[in-house]
This record gives sequence, structure tokens and C-alpha cells, in this order.
Amino acid sequence: MFTVCALYHFTRFDNPPALREPLLELCLKEQITGTLLLAHEGINGTIAGSRNGINAVIAHIKSLPGCDNFEWKESTASEKPFPRMKVKLKKEIVTLGQPNVDPTAHVGNYVDPQDWNELIQSPDVVTIDTRNDYEVGIGTFKGAIDPETETFRDFPKWWEENKDRFHNKRVAMFCTGGIRCEKSTNYLLSQGVEDVYHLKGGILKYLEEVPQEESTWEGECFVFDGRVSVGHGLKEGPHHLCHACRRPILPADLERPEFESGVSCHQCVDETSERDKERFRERQKQMVLARKRGEQHIVGLD
Repeated sequence: MFTVCALYHFTRFDNPPALREPLLELCLKEQITGTLLLAHEGINGTIAGSRNGINAVIAHIKSLPGCDNFEWKESTASEKPFPRMKVKLKKEIVTLGQPNVDPTAHVGNYVDPQDWNELIQSPDVVTIDTRNDYEVGIGTFKGAIDPETETFRDFPKWWEENKDRFHNKRVAMFCTGGIRCEKSTNYLLSQGVEDVYHLKGGILKYLEEVPQEESTWEGECFVFDGRVSVGHGLKEGPHHLCHACRRPILPADLERPEFESGVSCHQCVDETSERDKERFRERQKQMVLARKRGEQHIVGLD
């Protein structure tokens, strides 16, 4: 059983490149896999490994500037959820593309999972899912608005085009683990929205703490690792991943005529050319051959 640790923390790193190598070396030493992002604004990522290995990485991150009180969320996976370890340097640890947004200055009101249902069921509250369209497609809170954004960077444009719909409303927002809401709530406050709320710990914390019989969550929660989705109690969900488009698919979708492993699914079959598909077929062939040799053939994961 693997321990999966999802984490983020906004703080000021003056020299992110200097933090990268020691962090990567420790993760490799402890046989940790996953991805961690470093930027001037902080750290973000999901990693997996043994209990002792995760403890060692957490202790190291706590020693970084301004990270002594960072929080993280844990779950488990029955199989190794990541093929390798990457520590990347980025401009933003979650990309909104708004240079004036600063979650360390001011964010919305945190709402504990136990209080979330009461808030979003209030008639003067509008609930907005800040995740991408394919994530919303497999699960969301009952009655939540789906902005139908392909990336988080699209959210400010969507808000500008739709903000009049929410005049005199309190705005509650949520995302997978909480990081996108740190930025989206700061953005809305900068746009003059006074009453802004977000789910503390994100969907993952809600699914962990709120009993299913009391839950207003419908469906599964997409996660960016080999499990693909989780449900109440953070139990692994039924979804697979289309390795062509990286969208979640159900077991029944594997039987559809549009599905070809590593090449296409019903969601992306019309989005790529035949030349693209031939390239995907070759990639899939090399992956199968690598597995037969007991190796990992990793392509296009960066």
C-alpha cells in the first residue's frame, strides 16, 4: 500500500532553483514518486511512497522558508500511482495568469467541510466549481455552476463574462485540494466581490471527513495520479485514463468502438489527425514492449 500526499503552500521563495536539487535528491533516496512544482510563490504537488519516505519529505518541506506550518492531505493507493519523481521549476505553482493575484495577502473565508453543506444550500449563495471541464464531468457538488473552462487560466475571462449573473450573491468556490481557490478567491476580492468563501482542504478533505449519507457531492473526484478518481472515504474510483487525451473514462468506455488503448477514446477520437494516431500507436507499442521487458517506458509525461 502506498501513501499518497497532496500538498501546496504559498510562501516567498527567493531562489527556487537552489531548493530543487536537495528536494529531488531526498525524494529519489526515499523512493518517492510524483511531481512537485517550485516557484517564487511557493510549492505544489502530489507524491507517493512509503510511510517513512513521505514523513522524510514532509520534514524537509517544513524546513523550507515559510513552510513550517504548511498543511497536506493523505490517502492511499493499492498500486504505485506515479512512474517516477519530478521536481519542476515554474512561474506559478498553479497557473491563473494574473500577475497581481497574491494569495499570501488576502483570500476568501475558509469553510470547514462540516459547514460546507449549510453554506452552499443558502438561497443567497452561488457555488462555483473552479476545476477544468473534464474534472467536473465525473463529479461535482449538487447545484454547483460549471464554468466549462479547459484550463484554470480561462477562469478570469469566464468571470468577467458572467459576473453580472451573481450580483448581490455570496460566492462559494471549491477545487480538488484547495490551491486553485486560494488564487480564485483573491482574484474575486480584487474584482470587488465582498463575500467570498472556499472549501478548506478542497473536495478531498470533504470526501474524507463528511459521511456519505450527509454528503451533497455527486459522482467521483478526479485526481492527478494513477488512481484517476476517488470517492467518499477517498476510496479509489472506477475510472481509467485515456492516455491520448488524459481525460477520465469508465470501464464501459473501453468497449466503445472509438477506444483504442493509448490512441483515442470517445472524447478525443475526432480531435486528432490520423498522423497523430499513428504516432500514438507507435508510442503505445513501445510502452507494451517495455512492460514485457519489465521496464517503464515513459513518454510525454512532462
